[in-house]
Parts: sequence; C-alpha cells; structure tokens
Amino acid sequence: MVFSSLWGKESSYSIAKIPEASGISYCRDSDTLIVANDEGWYYEITTDGDIVTKRRVGNYDLEGVVCEEDRFLFAIEDRGILIVDRKTERAKVLEIDSTYRGKKLKLFDKKSGIEGIAKVDDLYYLSKQSKKKNNSFVVAVELDRYHNKIVDKIKHKIPDTAGLDYHNGSLYMVSDKKDLLVRYDLKKKRVICKMKLPSSAQEGIAFDKKHLYIADDDGQVLKYRTKDIGGECFK
Repeated sequence: MVFSSLWGKESSYSIAKIPEASGISYCRDSDTLIVANDEGWYYEITTDGDIVTKRRVGNYDLEGVVCEEDRFLFAIEDRGILIVDRKTERAKVLEIDSTYRGKKLKLFDKKSGIEGIAKVDDLYYLSKQSKKKNNSFVVAVELDRYHNKIVDKIKHKIPDTAGLDYHNGSLYMVSDKKDLLVRYDLKKKRVICKMKLPSSAQEGIAFDKKHLYIADDDGQVLKYRTKDIGGECFK
C-alpha cells in the first residue's frame, strides 16, 4: 500500500457554494454535476460551478448520489436509497434488506448511517460511516424489482468513510475524520493507496476525465486537476 500526499500548490479551487454539500456525482450524458445536501435538496451544476437547476425532493437526509441516464439515486442516511426520475422528477424510496450471511447489519442510522453511494457494473456500493474503523465498511447491493439485497461486504478499516466513487477500475472513498482519499482495488480486495487531503469537511467525491470534485459539508464544491495531484493513487 502506498501513502502519498502530492498536491499541487494551485491544484484546487472552489467552484460553487452549496449549503451542507453531502454528495456529488458526475453525469456523463450532460457533462454536469449533481450535488446533494443534507436538507433534501439537490443541485445540478456545470463543471465550472454554475447552477443549472435546484430542487427539493422532500424531508430526506441526502448523503451520496449516483447519476444515471434516466434517474438519480441518493443514499439516505437512515432509510435506504431514494430514486428520482430525471424527466418526471418523481421520487420513491427503496428499502434495503440489511441481512448479510444470516445477520442483520447496522446499516441505517441517523448518526452513523449510509454516507456514500457508487455504481460498479450492476451493483451499488454503500459506505457505512463510523468514527471507529472496525465499524466502518462498504456493502455491495443488488437492486431488482422484487428484492434489494446485500451481496458483499468490504471491511476496509477506514474510519468515517463519507463519500464513494468508481473511477478507472478502482473504488475511491474519502475519510472525513482523517482527511484521506483512499483507493480500493475490488479485484484484489485491499486498499492500495492512501492520500492525505487538504483539510476540509469532505462528504462526497466524483471524477470526470481530468478532475476530482469534492463536496464539502462546510458549503462548497472543490475542483482538483488530477494531473496536478500526482502520486500513486492516480496511476
């Protein structure tokens, strides 16, 4: 495992002010970003930070978000996944069976529940937040019309995992408590790189081809050029 801290001096800048920004996802079809906040709002912004739309979906604690061609999927800290149709804006909550290998996982909680979501092929990965590394984990969930179930559990031992994204074959997560960017190899099933982040309240991460975006719970969206960051985490 490599630990790196190579950040260019002018590699980042704030592109938008979003109150309590808690999750972010890049939409390839529209070349925009979807930013979730803790009060049930989501924002669509350009990659330069201009707000395109702003909508409230209800009294939900939205944490992470995944952008798909026809829908948005939001992680709700204490309930499950909220699906919003991109055309009709209709929303519905998917309850997740938290049983894994015959045991109930404490997955949903108002203080230490689901904080991030990422899509890898046909599976959705949800990060369970905990200040203790042994209670912090990621689960892979299979969604279908009849049953939404956990099919895998990743014990990464990284405390306070607050955001997830899948990029260039790896699962990336951020630790808000430790100010870390972590690269996890799903095939090798291990952490292969940890990178120290500049101090902020990291709650969500997203990638496009050239940039890393961080949703900062203090109220902004940060943009980094990955070529300026360097290090083993981006090889």
